[in-house]
Order: sequence, then structure tokens, then C-alpha cells
Amino acid sequence: MSLDRVIMAFAGTVILASLALYAFAGLGWAIWITAFVGANMLQASFTGFCPLAIVLKKIGIRPGCAFS
Repeated sequence: MSLDRVIMAFAGTVILASLALYAFAGLGWAIWITAFVGANMLQASFTGFCPLAIVLKKIGIRPGCAFS
């Protein structure tokens, strides 16, 4: 799996998990996790900088097109 797909899968998983915490457990702070991930995805689309991409490159995940 390429770096791009791992990042999208991770972001989607974190968003769904935080929304589930908010909806089913009533944890109001969990919605801020969703906002953080969304804001990070937005800034990465403009700047190309993604902290998770740096970490994943260091552990050997092969880069894709977006974060090469």
C-alpha cells in the first residue's frame, strides 16, 4: 500500500472513531479530533506538508504521488 493510501485510511479511521465517540459515548471533546484531522488534511492539500507522511516515510512506507 502506498503512502497516500495509508494516510487516507488513517485519517478516515480517526474521523470515524472520533465521530463514534461523540455520537455513542457522548464525549463532546471527541469532535475536536475530527476538526483537527480535517484541518490538517486541508492544510496538507495546499502546502504538501503532512506530519504523518514524514513518520511513515521513516518507517519505510513507499511514497505515492501526493507526498513524494
